[in-house]
Amino acid sequence: MPTKRHTPTVRLRRLAAELRRLRASADLTREDVTERTGINAATLYRIETARVRPQQRTLASLLDIYEVAQPQRDEIIALSQGADEQVWLRPYHAELRELYTAYISFEAEAQAVRNYESLFIPGLLQTEDYARAVIRGGLPSANARQVEQRVQARMERKTVLAKDAPLQLWAIIDESALRRMSGGPTVMRDQMNHLLSAMAEPYLTLQVIPFGAGSHPGMPGSFALISFPDADDPEIVYIDSMAGDMFLESGADVNRYGLIFDTLRAVALSPDDSASLIAELLKDIQREEEAQ
Repeated sequence: MPTKRHTPTVRLRRLAAELRRLRASADLTREDVTERTGINAATLYRIETARVRPQQRTLASLLDIYEVAQPQRDEIIALSQGADEQVWLRPYHAELRELYTAYISFEAEAQAVRNYESLFIPGLLQTEDYARAVIRGGLPSANARQVEQRVQARMERKTVLAKDAPLQLWAIIDESALRRMSGGPTVMRDQMNHLLSAMAEPYLTLQVIPFGAGSHPGMPGSFALISFPDADDPEIVYIDSMAGDMFLESGADVNRYGLIFDTLRAVALSPDDSASLIAELLKDIQREEEAQ
């Protein structure tokens, strides 16, 4: 039975950042706080890095030592009480990668995502058959149940596009992702049709970087920039690579990847020209199917 995993939320990240700020404003080190409150140093570290939500008594001790007055005190307590609420999470996610479930949680709370993909169609735009094909190909040792769990998780992520205020998705795809016959011609035909249909939706801006563009700064790999409705929640960068998943939160990293995305946006075809390229590739696939 998988152990229960803590998945960070935007609110928990905000609480952790606020407690770090308050400690710094009080000119206290973690060691100072431990000495004066008796809070375990490891526990304090986990609280300040959004690993755990502080217990009510622990939070009260921190707010006392930081001399936090009303109404800020009530605001922080309210933030803590809602810090573990998962906007989007399913029981079987315990078997998914920990940072991937964190990404799912952040994506569900996000206002916008800027996603660059070099080898795959973006997850939010994948058909079920395409998702199954790329998951099987990428995880050759996974059994059928594990594959289907990941397919289901990917399909359920799409609910963020069906909300009253849908996630705003700006996706840039390298042409190689469109030309790779993941799952075969029939799967790719349906995937291309799905992309063309999705491009008519107001929540989506889709661009393709053609082979003719030559080398570009996205060639090292894919990434996503996640932004949130509340200005107090800073953007984060998510990177999924062979070496493992990674979140980058520093302002310098977010600015660097924002600049890379802007460069890719300039290198890529316009949305209209991208749709024309996808339509041409779709015709090629249909001709190939007819010839068989």
